[in-house]
Amino acid sequence: MALTILGLSGALSHDPSAALYIDGKLIAAVEEERFVRDKHAKNRMPYESAKFCLEQAGIKPSDVDVVAIPFAPISIFEKARWQYAKRYAYAPDRALDAILFGNRRYKRYKKRIEWCLVQLGFDLKKVKIEPVEHHLAHASSAYHCSGFKEKTAILGIDGKGEYATTFFGWGENGKIHKIKEFYDPDSLGGLYGAITEYLGFEMLDGEFKVMGMAPYGDAAKYDFSRLAKFENGELIINTEYANVIGFRRYKENGKGYYFSPKLIEWLGPKRQGDIADDPYIHYAASMQALFEKLALQMMEYYLGDILKETGKIAFAGGCALNVKLNQKIIARDDVKELFVQPASGDAGTAVGAAAYVSHQRGVPVEKMEHVYLGPSYSNEEVIAACAKHPNKPVFKRIDNTPERIAKIMVDGNPVAWFQGRMEFGPRALGGRSIIGCPSVPGVADRINEQIKFRERWRPFCPSMLDTVAPKMLKVDHPSPFMTFTFEVNEEWKERVGEVVHEDGTSRAQVLERQYNPRWYDLMLELEKLTGNGVSLNTSLNRRGEPMICSPTDALNMFYGSDLQYLIMEDILVVKDGKDWYDHV
Repeated sequence: MALTILGLSGALSHDPSAALYIDGKLIAAVEEERFVRDKHAKNRMPYESAKFCLEQAGIKPSDVDVVAIPFAPISIFEKARWQYAKRYAYAPDRALDAILFGNRRYKRYKKRIEWCLVQLGFDLKKVKIEPVEHHLAHASSAYHCSGFKEKTAILGIDGKGEYATTFFGWGENGKIHKIKEFYDPDSLGGLYGAITEYLGFEMLDGEFKVMGMAPYGDAAKYDFSRLAKFENGELIINTEYANVIGFRRYKENGKGYYFSPKLIEWLGPKRQGDIADDPYIHYAASMQALFEKLALQMMEYYLGDILKETGKIAFAGGCALNVKLNQKIIARDDVKELFVQPASGDAGTAVGAAAYVSHQRGVPVEKMEHVYLGPSYSNEEVIAACAKHPNKPVFKRIDNTPERIAKIMVDGNPVAWFQGRMEFGPRALGGRSIIGCPSVPGVADRINEQIKFRERWRPFCPSMLDTVAPKMLKVDHPSPFMTFTFEVNEEWKERVGEVVHEDGTSRAQVLERQYNPRWYDLMLELEKLTGNGVSLNTSLNRRGEPMICSPTDALNMFYGSDLQYLIMEDILVVKDGKDWYDHV
């Protein structure tokens, strides 16, 4: 009998997702936002994503043995709820609630999951729902998917789960051991999120914008050390300023924020609009510097000995998407290899919870080699979508797709690239991407202004051949998922300037052909034409929208932007019936 486990996330009212393991093999993993076209799919259940997972595997609800959820009841006899109550004593209603009704959120979530399962056709009497602590699910999504066989240090940093915000542990022979957890409000992720709000972005969405802004500022200009400290093995956030609840919150137009009026008194008014200027760029730099410093201190304190032993570390939680921190972790002498779960945020806990339960039941899960785990569409389905679309697309089936698209790119055109199965996680990795030739000056600005409508300081990333990476990047480290930044060698800063950030780094995807042959072959064609086997790569979406899932989504986006070329499998769509290129 096959062991079939469905993981369903969404307990924290954002980023619901589903993942399906059968006998340790990850068959499918998808985020709800892609189907419902609502970024982060707040307050929704993973209905469409679960339905897709079952369809992809060709199974019925009755074939599922366990539904794993990344949220669990926390006992009153553990430190978590008492610590929360103590630290939030200034809001007695919250403090008492944690002690008296501390698992209310878990019970509510479980009920909503049960409702979702019934809609999908599950019999609740026959399927077992197994809760996994949120941070254990993050830990499992990193460690169990890393493929590491040696003893492995495990780090988890995010906003918060049930109560925990930070996890230190180790994995050996498939078993996860917990060393230490910190609890809300002592959360590096929560602090970064509060400063993200202060800098004018949305929490749980804009943190990477702060990270992108940071290289433009000078961290030495402002000392942020009063916001948080790590001493005697404990992280303490200053809740006079950030991670605040109740009456301590700064309020504006009826909305409460996670920082206090005291922060405004200190730093001045909250940033408005799209301008990245003084002093806000320096605040971003100071927050990033404090975040890196504290994360590295905590890691050294709790995981230093394990790292000295084997050099392997697995990292998950929303903060694991901070590629600048990851660059610093890799730079440590005692780190041989860092695995970052590509869907490190809460969407990845669906994979983690299912992987954890699989291991507990004696079925190890395979290493996560790629993230092409969502839906794919045939040429026939693409043509059907074009035929039905109100804009009456002009399209043509082409041969030698990589070769032809490379020529269009080298002529200076960005292209919407829609191929194979959709990626799981926040990074476009060659399934649903907007691509351009990085040696064409101005192509990044053109994508920003005409297509993505994003802030000008946001960097674009390179995808590259595995043969190019050792020449272009200063550090040799596996990077299939764009979870690290690397220093770029001087010569390549000139050659592919459009994908090098302000600080001389690139967040690179290094390709192996076996996982996405067509994407790899496109780079080979670019290399033939320009000498550089590198493509500019950004996600196929407009600002504020989820990544594209279906051909209809892609067509809607295409006609809502200034893109001129869209390739879906072998079907090339062009704008306004323009003359077909000679080579198309």
